[in-house]
Amino acid sequence: MEKNSVGLVETKYFNFDELVLDSKEKLKPVTIAYETYGTLNKDKSNAILIEHALTGDSHAAGEHEDEDKPGWWDSMIGPGKAFDTEKYFVICSNVIGGCKGSTGPASINPKTGKTYGLSFPIITIADMVRAQKKLIDFLGIKKLLTVVGGSMGGMQVLQWLASYPGNLLSAIPIATTVKHSPQQIAFSEVGRQAVMSDPDWRNGNYYGASFPLRGLSVARMIGHITYMSDISMAEKFGRRSKEEKPVFKFEPSFEVEGYLKYRGDSFVKRFDANSYLYITKSLDLFDLAGEKKLHQVFAGIRAKLLILSFKSDWLYPSYQSKEIVKACKLAGVDATYCEIFSTYGHDAFLLEVEEETHLIKHFLEKVESEYDR
Repeated sequence: MEKNSVGLVETKYFNFDELVLDSKEKLKPVTIAYETYGTLNKDKSNAILIEHALTGDSHAAGEHEDEDKPGWWDSMIGPGKAFDTEKYFVICSNVIGGCKGSTGPASINPKTGKTYGLSFPIITIADMVRAQKKLIDFLGIKKLLTVVGGSMGGMQVLQWLASYPGNLLSAIPIATTVKHSPQQIAFSEVGRQAVMSDPDWRNGNYYGASFPLRGLSVARMIGHITYMSDISMAEKFGRRSKEEKPVFKFEPSFEVEGYLKYRGDSFVKRFDANSYLYITKSLDLFDLAGEKKLHQVFAGIRAKLLILSFKSDWLYPSYQSKEIVKACKLAGVDATYCEIFSTYGHDAFLLEVEEETHLIKHFLEKVESEYDR
């Protein structure tokens, strides 16, 4: 375990009776899996909410006793890191619809005593945030120092700003968008079709039977291509083959083929296929402004924003972050924007630790100093 790790951590669970969804359906009861790092101060003013991306979960930092792998943003959370747990109380929860402890399609439907499957209601980013607000209220926190996340996590950050602007001092949306473009929806749909085309998917009723491994694996392979960039793939794999001579068979021979197969095979061991369908659908449904102009959504927001994007990210390209910046400026919101040079593509928000740490530390110090005046 590294020196500045938060150490061994445990997942906690918060239960509440009912959540009214955007679809008008009621989800009940509801469980939210979450983890916390650091100590909440006396006036509860040092809380930071971390939002995870599509296939993430509440385990953002430290290690669990039964596994060696650290949390998905361990490089950013801990003593002396961007989110310094010697100063801040850091919270990360698994979204509803997920499969890592929060209520989702693999949970038991109390009405039937069986898993929900496709009887689970369609959820939205706003529904996810609504559930998180209940958790934050349960923890007795009136105002978050910041809420931060990349990709789908960034969408949740933006939804917090729209839904609960008075409960935030600042926000850090990273590599994200206010709504999916047709191309982004298309990638989501191809992934969903890969899952639903697997005979073992059984219209979502595969629990207790064979799992749709092939379909979900292909969906993950498609997704992973969009997370990288042409440059990062060239640097990592080139056209290197695993064999000295060309293999004239339909089996992985290039290194990049083997890598994608490995990513797909490992993904199906930790993620539920139906959760993948539900969460990708929530991404496509997300439209922060709706019938309004985007700057109207941000009107009156007093929270400070740090908006980050990455030069080589073609899944959530920088122009989408710049649209957020423009809307903030039109609304008179205090927003700082940085486009970070990186060759990692969309994955950069998980990998460009040094640059992000520098920017985030400085930003949070500024937010704290102005709040203390």
